[in-house]
Amino acid sequence: MSLLEVKNLQVSYGGIQAVKGIDFHIEQGELVTLIGANGAGKTTTLKTLVGMVKKSGGSIVYNGKETAGIASYNFVRNGLVMVPEGRGIFGKLTVEENLKMGAYYRNDNAAIQAETERVYELFPRLKERQKQLAGTLSGGEQQMVAMGRAMLSKPKLLLLDEPSMGLAPIIVQKIFEIIQMVAAEGVTMLLVEQNAKLALEISQRGYVMESGKITMSGNARDLLDDERVRNAYLGE
Repeated sequence: MSLLEVKNLQVSYGGIQAVKGIDFHIEQGELVTLIGANGAGKTTTLKTLVGMVKKSGGSIVYNGKETAGIASYNFVRNGLVMVPEGRGIFGKLTVEENLKMGAYYRNDNAAIQAETERVYELFPRLKERQKQLAGTLSGGEQQMVAMGRAMLSKPKLLLLDEPSMGLAPIIVQKIFEIIQMVAAEGVTMLLVEQNAKLALEISQRGYVMESGKITMSGNARDLLDDERVRNAYLGE
């Protein structure tokens, strides 16, 4: 059984259909990427998965259960966690306080402390800046905070929306290295990313989304080698 099974998903905004009956699945332990141009419906798809946007049709089955009717704030308790586009950190809280917000529903304090130290190992800059207001950090450091906060929610499925957006190339490389490390520790991931080359290089499988529809899918390496993908998304 797939960890996530999406069938005929449809999402409409005021009469405009943003997502037009898409099917995809994610297996336990996979790192899967969803690529496509701006406006293709990628972010809408992620928001729908976590209940921030209501679907107009189709089904979403997560961990064996249909998600319809589950309040969005309960998804985190069930291990379905999203790092949103734009990071969504609390700028007036410190780095440490932001990380604690990821564990707000937990009471296993010893495990929380150990996992916080693990986040600091992955992101040494955050350790150095743990008492600093998150709003004063660089864009790359804020992305690290957002990812660290998500990790403290103990995700079973982590959704990442454009983690490289607006970051310098050297920071992007670091973020993608961390994504690979987290995936290697067993966290299942769905990555939405405009840097198609980097995303496909670290993923097992990929989907291509165009104008609200999934038009291609398959092994990530095969997609990287596909002439249509190379022409449309890799600038080749």
